[in-house]
Amino acid sequence: MPKCLMLDVDGVLVDGRPRDGLRWDTDLTKDMGVSSKALVDEFFKRDWNDIVIGKKDLLPALSAVLNRIAPSLEAEDLIAYWFEMDSRIMEVVLSDVRKARQCGVLVYLATNQEHLRATYLMQTMGLCDEVDGIVYSAKAGSRKPQIEFYSFAEREIERQPHEMLLVDDTLPNVEAAQSAGWEAVLWDGTDELSAILQRSIW
Repeated sequence: MPKCLMLDVDGVLVDGRPRDGLRWDTDLTKDMGVSSKALVDEFFKRDWNDIVIGKKDLLPALSAVLNRIAPSLEAEDLIAYWFEMDSRIMEVVLSDVRKARQCGVLVYLATNQEHLRATYLMQTMGLCDEVDGIVYSAKAGSRKPQIEFYSFAEREIERQPHEMLLVDDTLPNVEAAQSAGWEAVLWDGTDELSAILQRSIW
């Protein structure tokens, strides 16, 4: 039976703007003067894959893009806005995480993140006090659903595949975990985390 919960972040534990749950970039043009489309076309489509696996750093890559598409906007300001607007913790999920840890279940975040947001999640948002650690793609040098991510996670927390349970809202990530010998459950919000753990761990 799995002994360690590997919990996805975006779409599971953290979801949208704190005040209403909408996407972080809903009011981006109004608030920061740069369009979501321009940012997607010029930054996320071109640079994000390298950033999220640690081949590029977020700040210089974003600065170079903003120099072209929004020269009056500082990358540091956009990053601060982005992280703050994508920080709504799902309290029902967090409550179940706390209960699981009280019962002796190890809980790690298993997430595709670059270094700055991984630090933001753990330190600024305080998740370091709520979980046993984080395994993230920029540190791993690979991202879900690449099989190397799962191998890295096993080494990082010193657990065998049969001891791992991934809860993730992306089907390819779940399927890859299962291929790696993990138990994995697709999160769609219809089941509470406690119910998943009841079936899979307790």
